[in-house]
Amino acid sequence: MAPSVLGTRGADPSRARGDVSSDIWLPYATSPAPIRRADYGVSVNTADSPAVPAPSGRQFRISSGKHRATVTEVGAMVREYTVAGRDVFVPFAEDEAAPVFNAAVLAPWPNRLRDGAYTTDGVRHQVAVSEPDRGTALHGLVCWYRWTPVEVADDAVTLELALPAQKGWPFQLVLRTRYAVSDAGLEVVVSARNVGTGTAPYGVGFHPWLSTGGAALDDCTVSLDATTHVTVDDRLLPTGTEPVAGPYDLRTTRSLAGLDLDDAWTGATRDDAGLSWARLGRPDGSTAAIWMDGSMDCWQVCSADHITGYERFGLAAEPMSCVADAFNTGERLVRLAPGDEHVVRWGATLL
Repeated sequence: MAPSVLGTRGADPSRARGDVSSDIWLPYATSPAPIRRADYGVSVNTADSPAVPAPSGRQFRISSGKHRATVTEVGAMVREYTVAGRDVFVPFAEDEAAPVFNAAVLAPWPNRLRDGAYTTDGVRHQVAVSEPDRGTALHGLVCWYRWTPVEVADDAVTLELALPAQKGWPFQLVLRTRYAVSDAGLEVVVSARNVGTGTAPYGVGFHPWLSTGGAALDDCTVSLDATTHVTVDDRLLPTGTEPVAGPYDLRTTRSLAGLDLDDAWTGATRDDAGLSWARLGRPDGSTAAIWMDGSMDCWQVCSADHITGYERFGLAAEPMSCVADAFNTGERLVRLAPGDEHVVRWGATLL
């Protein structure tokens, strides 16, 4: 059977019959002009192409009462989350790629992977080093893929990604992320299922930036429900743990003035509902807050002091199932056997 040919308007009949030795005109969404591929006998024409998609992809807007969120196709990120028109998360524009992993899903590992390398079941694997100044692979693989909507409602959306095997990652996972809003806030549930044949190392985290509500970060306060601080080297890779003390004891509310953070904590403490909280107090009396349930036990908090162009623009409060380099240390690492599923739950609100 001859191959189908797209966009053959005005072409001669031999092209319509699928003669690949002739020029074939194919729609190509992101090209501003025809591109000729002479070596392959193929030309590309954009005359009838659809509009160039937004860098963040399709937008899924959900709402309930005063709570509104927009979730993006690319990365299944929360592009904006507001309560009564006030930002809870620092938003980013529809027509830009998320500049600082804004509310991204971080899987199959959160945070940093030393040298982009790890060994599992006796086999060494190498993924791309995406943070060259520190020689690490940062924040996993899934946040730049386009996710597929599988359930859409006024107050909830579920997106799915089939993460393929690739160089340095010979495993196959299917991830689902469900975002829902209610009077209680935003709730997020993420599952990962191993649909391949090998046992996959796995961790997951999230990267929401809490908004200061327009105030300077120095005029805000922070608190964090955690008892153990993770010590790191100059590459921000773990070297050990210590009981919280000094600037790392955030169990009681303290000012963010002069506080430079890009640190992890374990030993999450919990309220009567079993939730551990990170809170950003704002000068207007409101508090932007993140919670995680017992499915995760680690936090990362970042004040963005060293992110060029985004210095102290908000406070990242990142719930995680493990801290940096878990693929190498084994600390809190999940091993997903074929058919296994791992589920975590977290959320946010404005108090």
